[in-house]
Amino acid sequence: MLHHLSLGVRDLARAATFHDAALGALGMRRVFEDDEAIGYGYVEDEDLLCLKLRADASPPGAGFHLAFGAPSREAVDAFHRDALAVGGTCNGAPGLREDYGDHYYAAFLIDPDGHRIEAVCKSII
Repeated sequence: MLHHLSLGVRDLARAATFHDAALGALGMRRVFEDDEAIGYGYVEDEDLLCLKLRADASPPGAGFHLAFGAPSREAVDAFHRDALAVGGTCNGAPGLREDYGDHYYAAFLIDPDGHRIEAVCKSII
């Protein structure tokens, strides 16, 4: 359905440090970069998320968050731990969210620009 999503950031280097840690824990990496943008994905030149440098960037309003699929609960834990270590803010520690489903294991963060992101794994283990 979606090809990619772009987020405006005020400091590209700071945002990249955060997203390198958070998305790296989920198996994503930088697939392109220049002075004004960095793309993250799994395959070279195919970004799923693009950070775009914008001096007036601000996060979307209340109710918006971006959820990334994680390959395992351990990856969710690493997403949360690694991103906190480089400036992320906890918005929900890793754990089961039974209100969302019996096997919904997730962690929630706020990045340095105020974007709310989540990693979720719905596997049984």
